[in-house]
Amino acid sequence: MVTAMFIETSITNGIATITLNRPEKLNAFTGTMREDLLAALQSCERDDAVRVAVVTGAGRAFCAGGDVEYMASLQASNDTASFRKLLDTGRDVVLQIVSMETPVLASINGVAAGAGCNLALACDYRIASEDAKLGETFVRIGLHPDWGGTWLLPRLVGRSRALELCVTGRMIGAAEALAIGMVDRVVADLASETQTFARAIADGPPLAVRAIKRALNASERNDLRAQLELEAEQQLRCFESEDAKSRIAAFTRR
Repeated sequence: MVTAMFIETSITNGIATITLNRPEKLNAFTGTMREDLLAALQSCERDDAVRVAVVTGAGRAFCAGGDVEYMASLQASNDTASFRKLLDTGRDVVLQIVSMETPVLASINGVAAGAGCNLALACDYRIASEDAKLGETFVRIGLHPDWGGTWLLPRLVGRSRALELCVTGRMIGAAEALAIGMVDRVVADLASETQTFARAIADGPPLAVRAIKRALNASERNDLRAQLELEAEQQLRCFESEDAKSRIAAFTRR
């Protein structure tokens, strides 16, 4: 296990679990938490033994967003430069999750608000507990969404619904989040269901899994012809791999 002050990373049989560990403050970002989260994600990307990463929170929350008391102290000292640094690191975390070929799952164990909500939205798949709550709460304190919220949310729920959630700052429960596409699954036993899904990914062929994420990301900018060509390229890479040869051989022996 690798531990920073408020970020813990453990790796077991190909599954990396990154835990935001500041439960007394609902895992709100403070100090170097953003940088430490970024470093943990980068470490997962570099480690060939990591097949899938899970981001979750300790205690009863996923992440309550930024530490508002710290923001108030920056305003009191007119320290806009430090606030900009927080924004830049949040940007880097989101770009890291989206660009890394390792799939990243959000295991949402409670409140996911503000930056915490958008951290979850940046992940490739979101599994929520039945008591999870999500919200673009920035407007409640006079702020604008960051961590990619205005890009990620409308692609999941549509522009008009994204507008409603952002301009009201309304928190929504897990059932509503599932109904509108903000999360992908709501479960009673979050830890078990997350591990089962992560295990299925980790046991899959790593070359194919990573290529699938890369292709789905590329589909955001490609037209159909370009996407078909990309699929052919990736299919050939997989076809020639030892993993595909052994799996196809095993299939034919059934």
